Amino acid sequence: MQKVPKSDENRVKPVFDTTIQMKDLLEKSSAKTRDADIEQLNALIELRGKQLEQLTPPYNEEETKLGQELIPINDRVQELMQSIFSELKKEIRQVKKQKSSNQKYMNPYKNVQVMDGMYLDKKK
Repeated sequence: MQKVPKSDENRVKPVFDTTIQMKDLLEKSSAKTRDADIEQLNALIELRGKQLEQLTPPYNEEETKLGQELIPINDRVQELMQSIFSELKKEIRQVKKQKSSNQKYMNPYKNVQVMDGMYLDKKK
């Protein structure tokens, strides 16, 4: 039988605090500071993962209450992370499209089919 921890030691509080830090970081993140923010976010995710590993049932009332408050905050963090991920994917697509456009501009005849130095007219 596992004993319930004392009411004065809240094991969920560090996880809650780390999640709040993640939410605050994601909400103030901008395109200019995104790289540094992502590095900081990765560090917070690792820290929270270690904190979550240390949590084992049973939980006291205070920990249960804090855990219930943590759920919507965690959902918001996931939503913000998904929006940043979507923005990154969109930027990658734009860079690829721009790269393709630049190549077509630099060498417009790259994909022209030539046979013996003559251009073939595909229309008949």
